[in-house]
Amino acid sequence: MSWNLRPITANDIEDVFALVRANIEYDGNLHLFVGSPEALAEHLLQHSYAEVVIAEQHQQAVGLALFCTNYSTFLTKPGLFIEDLFVRPEYRGQGVGRSLLAYLAQRVLNRNYGRLEWCVRIWNQRAIEFYQRQGAMILPDWRVCQLYRDAIEQLAA
Repeated sequence: MSWNLRPITANDIEDVFALVRANIEYDGNLHLFVGSPEALAEHLLQHSYAEVVIAEQHQQAVGLALFCTNYSTFLTKPGLFIEDLFVRPEYRGQGVGRSLLAYLAQRVLNRNYGRLEWCVRIWNQRAIEFYQRQGAMILPDWRVCQLYRDAIEQLAA
């Protein structure tokens, strides 16, 4: 099977939104999902807060990587942070995920960035094993911390 990887255009927003939603549903967090295609289009296309590469097969979106620049004080270099890496279940095991990671690795090299970074759910052993096969280190001593709206407002006050 072959697929095409490319940056998204405005015509891809509905597909990107559907893939993002499917990823959130797969993670079991659909109850937290409040996004909209309009907000996604604004943030990706008008403000460029993040970038997306989409994987297509027979003109159908089968996967994506949504990523943005971050910064490493350890390396004193920017890097790429993958917010979402998702391949529809029926297309897994065909090399789509590896191709998406390879695409991003090439971006890191082309931009002279220091690293490629992402998070993985601790219950997702299949993904952990896949990432380790690609050479990823899973950092056992780090935990993701997040503040959402109520906590942000309370902290800011």
